[in-house]
Amino acid sequence: WPLVKTILDTKVELRAMRDPTRGGLAAAVCDIAQASDVAIRLHENALPVAREVRGACELLGLDPLTIANEGKLLVFCRHADAECVLAAMKGHSLGRNAVVIGEVHEKPPGMVLLQTTIGGERIVDMPTGEDLPRIC
Repeated sequence: WPLVKTILDTKVELRAMRDPTRGGLAAAVCDIAQASDVAIRLHENALPVAREVRGACELLGLDPLTIANEGKLLVFCRHADAECVLAAMKGHSLGRNAVVIGEVHEKPPGMVLLQTTIGGERIVDMPTGEDLPRIC
């Protein structure tokens, strides 16, 4: 709540906020894209995935986009307000590692696309089931 309050205190008009715990980033952004009938483009090189997590996912054949992200927060706002929201988040101890990971577009509606580090693009699908068992 303290980080959310910091974001709300900016008085920026937020479009959505989401906790990516269940289903990870993929489930959260797919849900928002489908519910809002917008396209979301993520940038793989901007995703803050720790080297150790990336390595473990590669070893186990898991997609880091579908792994639960406890204690994380996704914020959707107008592009013009992104720097203000980002600065507020970075100014709080819980948001010091905040980054912009993508943007919202009109087309293709309801889809999430990932711009890969090698310059390609892939569709991010809504996860089916859970890759890892719940521990809480």
